[in-house]
Amino acid sequence: MPDGMEAPIDRDAIAALDNAGLPDPWPLQRFPSEQAAGRGAVSNPGVRFDSRSDSPFDDGWDTLSHDIGELPRLATTLTRDATRSAISWNASPDIGFDRAINPYRGCEHGCIYCYARPTHAYLGYSPGLDFETKLVFKPDVAALLDKELRKPGYVPRTLALGSNTDPYQPVERTLKLTRSVLEVLDRFNHPVGIVTKSSGVLRDLDILSSMAKRNLVHVHMSVTTLDPRLARTMEPRAATPARRLHAIAELTRAGVPAGVLAAPMIPALNDAEMEKILEASARAGATHAGYVLLRLPLELRDMFESWLHTHFPDRARHVLSLIRQTRSGELNDSRFHHRFSGQGVYADLLMRRFTRAARQFGFNEVRTQLDCGRFAVPGATTAAESDQMSLF
Repeated sequence: MPDGMEAPIDRDAIAALDNAGLPDPWPLQRFPSEQAAGRGAVSNPGVRFDSRSDSPFDDGWDTLSHDIGELPRLATTLTRDATRSAISWNASPDIGFDRAINPYRGCEHGCIYCYARPTHAYLGYSPGLDFETKLVFKPDVAALLDKELRKPGYVPRTLALGSNTDPYQPVERTLKLTRSVLEVLDRFNHPVGIVTKSSGVLRDLDILSSMAKRNLVHVHMSVTTLDPRLARTMEPRAATPARRLHAIAELTRAGVPAGVLAAPMIPALNDAEMEKILEASARAGATHAGYVLLRLPLELRDMFESWLHTHFPDRARHVLSLIRQTRSGELNDSRFHHRFSGQGVYADLLMRRFTRAARQFGFNEVRTQLDCGRFAVPGATTAAESDQMSLF
């Protein structure tokens, strides 16, 4: 379904599907390490909506290994998205926004833990390597947004930019779709919250600093680890941890409110760094902080387990055991109010550690609200006219 279209939500059905294991017709297809070099996933599960799936088969003459050995490295491809809407709406009770915009589907950063990977199946692509190599972009996203903001009766609230995939992934350098979205929001005086793990956000510092003077923007930088080697393994094409901290400092210096998301926290992998991440971010100038416990919906469960055994065979079982302790014995719990923080002794300890560290390093407990009262349709001279302009 295109972004922005609303449909009846059967939350019980979604939760049941999200917690259920995938049936056999969607096996994990592993790729040779040489071909997948520089990518995050080590597998490419089939599309769960397909009625059939293909699996590699060796006929005994070593033809499979010979053919695979000749395959080139996986390249990134771009496909135009013909959607007729820009804003996606949600009614989730545990998300702090009701609308979002994503100029891209799929993400070249290749973060193995990304909860958005399963959404690629709606496009007929695998949540595995397809997610980070077969990107879909929305060339008309700015024009569509402009049109939607002019609709009669539109009520402005903070718009989330980058809720599903990173708005500053590498392809943004050339397509500049995120910048085009910010230009529209700037003209309409519309508030926006940005989440990214890319220092590329600094390319739009001119727009962001201008909007910040009107209290229309805040940026949260995702920092998962301070170890560049671990970062390269978990999120191979994202900015280094040092670059992300530098981006926080530059945003702060330009007057743009910046925060940090220590997310996701993965038991026995990066969770020991939580306090260090918050401390380093506070020193860089971050004023708000948050964290999320690792989520593994749908195909992500098997994908993450396969990745763990490939890169961290010595601790894979321990990591998975701790995850299950926070998810009622499973690898995922999609229930509202539980999916971001988990439950149990381990999850409670993580929450207490975060609360203590956030207080210790001076992070604000309450996030500053952005100004929705400045919103105005460009060209309108009065508030009433602003509401009526789109009728002509």
